[in-house]
Amino acid sequence: MEEYSVSLRDVHFKYENARTEAVAGVSLDVRKGEMLAILGRNGSGKSTLGKLMNGLFEPAGGSVWVLGKLLDTEEARYWARRECGMVFQDPDNQMVATIVEEDVAFGCENLGIPSEEIQRRVESALKTVGMSDFAQTAPHMLSGGQKQRVAIAGVLAMRPDIIVFDESTSMLDPSGREDIFKLALELNKGGATVVWITHFMEEAARCQRLAVMSEGQIALSGTPREVFAKTDEVRSLGLDVPDMTLLAHMLKAGGLDIPEDILTTEEMEAELCRLASKT
Repeated sequence: MEEYSVSLRDVHFKYENARTEAVAGVSLDVRKGEMLAILGRNGSGKSTLGKLMNGLFEPAGGSVWVLGKLLDTEEARYWARRECGMVFQDPDNQMVATIVEEDVAFGCENLGIPSEEIQRRVESALKTVGMSDFAQTAPHMLSGGQKQRVAIAGVLAMRPDIIVFDESTSMLDPSGREDIFKLALELNKGGATVVWITHFMEEAARCQRLAVMSEGQIALSGTPREVFAKTDEVRSLGLDVPDMTLLAHMLKAGGLDIPEDILTTEEMEAELCRLASKT
């Protein structure tokens, strides 16, 4: 288990009074240093899976391991919440203080970190997310994207090895979504393991690996090319595929000799130029 940041083995979870399990026998490994996207339509269990990863939820069956440690006690799950930070969909749910720097410091204070070290961490985290100039600003004065950056800074200040982004761009405009996604990419390049829970296919296509959930189980997994090439199967799960992948699928069905695993506009342009050069 030590080569993985997170490992789940036959994990089950059911909400009180629910008729079916939200997570029904999931086994999944998250490799250290990778950026894994978890996809699924609403109610598929993807957000529940994220909360199981960082110890917010206790599984009804199966086992969850974080950095080689079994989360089998409340103490272990509390430890996991330090090592596996979580950025939620609505940043307002993570705002607890009246000014930004106090909000970023909140998690560190709960960990009992000395004041001088907290100050260093807060300054570093705000610099990383580009919010140093807003340290003394009231959170309610910020835009949605700025609030999400502050929420990320609060997680970064605790220095977790793993960060779970739970649909963290879903309430933002396209520009804000891109900013936050690029920040997650930068954190991953810096060595953090990132679990990116999303329903935006273009974001998922830029991650290293995908796990597609349906009815509490993993229905598909693999690289973006491997998963999105199965266009009909992905769409049967109630999801879209990237626009260029769908176009490639349609062109292939129309008789053109074109790969079905195209993900980007640049790749489509190159393939069309290749076909044109043959005519």
